[in-house]
Amino acid sequence: MTVLEALAEIERWIAEASGRARYVTTPNLDHLVLLRKNAELREAYRHASLVTADGWPVVSLARWLGDPLPERVAGSDLCPLLCARAAAARRTLKLFLLGGKPGVADRAAARLQADYPGVIVVGTASPPLGFEKVRQANQLLVEQVNRSGADLLLLGLGAPKQELWIHAHAPQIAVPAVLCGGATIDFLAGEQRRAPHWMREHRLEWVHRLATNPRRLFWRYLTDAWQLPQIYWAESRHRTSVSSEQAPRGEASGIPSGQGNPPFGSKVE
Repeated sequence: MTVLEALAEIERWIAEASGRARYVTTPNLDHLVLLRKNAELREAYRHASLVTADGWPVVSLARWLGDPLPERVAGSDLCPLLCARAAAARRTLKLFLLGGKPGVADRAAARLQADYPGVIVVGTASPPLGFEKVRQANQLLVEQVNRSGADLLLLGLGAPKQELWIHAHAPQIAVPAVLCGGATIDFLAGEQRRAPHWMREHRLEWVHRLATNPRRLFWRYLTDAWQLPQIYWAESRHRTSVSSEQAPRGEASGIPSGQGNPPFGSKVE
């Protein structure tokens, strides 16, 4: 799926306003590492209405495995692009920002409303650490989101917390579209700076993020890089096994590319 196709799909959910939440997950390499050992996260991904490849390693893995994707669809791009399209079309877009440290979501809201005419931030929340384990806190948060009348809920709780949270509470949430946005709220508020466009285009965004946050990201990136060939090898073996099981008796070759269980392609509900 291209970026434009993903945006159009999310806009369709908002226009339909079906009364139920559909959510988007945007896996990078770290997500793939987490998915290998976290069954709850795998379940959250299975119920996502749209899964797009955020990190370049994921796009590369898909290509190496014979399921090439048209382009990277970064989670941090989706919200500002939806806002820009709404402003250009002179449509009202109501947002709820959930996540970030106290005050960060409010600063992000102010900048969004200043930059994109027609975008209205109808609510913000910065829940404390551990809120997801408190039933009453979660219920109050769900009620706050629903009362806001938002078209789009942007979650900035970090992975895997945001994916697990929306999977657990999606049946109660009336917002049509939910983005699992990672650090997007921090980027929108200016709390963190995204890599320059040329670095993103040349697949060097990870260098910028590592340079600006080495203490938090160094060991994570090192561990993820070590896991990359293991993920490729395990997925290759899995696909070979599935091909052998599904091939008609007497056939030497497996199933066509794109069938079976390819986790790296985009999924639309």
